[in-house]
Amino acid sequence: MNLIIREARLEDIPQIQSVRNSVKENTLSDPGLVTDADCEEFLFKRGKGWVAEMESRIVGFSIADLKENNIWALFLHPDFENLGIGRKLHDIMLDWYFEQTPETVWLGTSPGTRAETFYRKSGWKETGMYGKEIKFEMTYNNWKNRKS
Repeated sequence: MNLIIREARLEDIPQIQSVRNSVKENTLSDPGLVTDADCEEFLFKRGKGWVAEMESRIVGFSIADLKENNIWALFLHPDFENLGIGRKLHDIMLDWYFEQTPETVWLGTSPGTRAETFYRKSGWKETGMYGKEIKFEMTYNNWKNRKS
């Protein structure tokens, strides 16, 4: 299968929403909580996003928020897990983020999930809890040192 990672476009939002609502972990209690307008704001006003595309189908996406120094989203459709796609989305997003700012970036994810394991393996440091989620941080130096 031919995988393309590219910047997200406005017309990708319906498929991004479809992927977000397909996940089995870190699910939304109410899919209506994240609107198309929210996606548009985070993709084009607050930060930037990327999609992973296979045969014209979006199978994953990531979005970084420069305003709150946060990873707003990194999700894969369950049928496309364990293929290295999440790693590619993660790395292009963090490379871009740290080209924009040296500020530490953070994210929250539910305890006991594959996402928690993924972030720990990726060098994120647990810094406590954010509501019911584990809060992780990545510093500029930790990211740059991991890459060298």
